[in-house]
Amino acid sequence: MPVYEYKCTACGAREEHILRFSDPPPTTCAVCRGSLKRAWSGRVHVSLEGWGFSKTDSLVSDDRPRKDFKKLKERAEQIRDE
Repeated sequence: MPVYEYKCTACGAREEHILRFSDPPPTTCAVCRGSLKRAWSGRVHVSLEGWGFSKTDSLVSDDRPRKDFKKLKERAEQIRDE
């Protein structure tokens, strides 16, 4: 579940809340009972997964056959001209 950061518009206190996407956001400050506004947190975690992003990808050989696009283009032109 994501962590959301809120800032009180009255006293400036900051609060963190772990909420589901379906949960309603908090509305009152725990310190002064003022209203809360969602603040942008400086903490960001980005995780890129899949082929080309893993540290171990270089350990696995890429045995897929490479296509010779020059030959494919020549063959396509032959078919077109027939």
